[in-house]
Amino acid sequence: MAKKPDTAAPKQTRIADNKKAAYNYFFEERFEAGMVLEGWEVKSLREGKVQLTDGYVVIRNGELFVIGCQINPLGTASTHVSPDKVRTKKLLMHKEEIKRLIGKVEQKGYTLVPLNLHWKAGRVKCEVALAKGKAEHDKRDTIKDREGKREVERVMKTRNR
Repeated sequence: MAKKPDTAAPKQTRIADNKKAAYNYFFEERFEAGMVLEGWEVKSLREGKVQLTDGYVVIRNGELFVIGCQINPLGTASTHVSPDKVRTKKLLMHKEEIKRLIGKVEQKGYTLVPLNLHWKAGRVKCEVALAKGKAEHDKRDTIKDREGKREVERVMKTRNR
C-alpha cells in the first residue's frame, strides 16, 4: 500500500538572522515579504553566505527595498555575470500593506528593519519589522536582562547535577 502524502505545513528553514536588530530596536509589528533575487544570489543563500546586520528597508515610489543586505558570491560563480554583493534588493508585499507601512514609517521614530531571511515553499522570504529605536538606557536594560537570564540558567544547570 502506498504511503499517504505528508500534509503537514512546509518547514521553514532560517537562512540568516539579524541579531543586532533586537538589541537596537523595539519591534511593533512584523511582516513577511518576498525578495527579488538573481540566480547567483539564491545559490549563495543556499550556502549561507549572507549578512543582514547592516541592512535596513526603505520605501521608494511605493515599493520596498532592502539596502545593506550583503550576499557574498560563490567562488564558482559564472564568468559572464558580474555579482554585486551589496545590490539593493526589492521586497514584494501587497499594496495595502505597503500603504499602511508608509503611514507608520512617516511617524517620528519608526523605521523598517529586516529581521531574518528564510525559505518558505521554495521561495526566499524576508521578515521585516516596524521598529522604534532604543535609547541608550534601554540597551543597558536589555544587556542586564540577558545576563540575568544567563546567570539563572547557569545556576540551575549546576544545581541539577
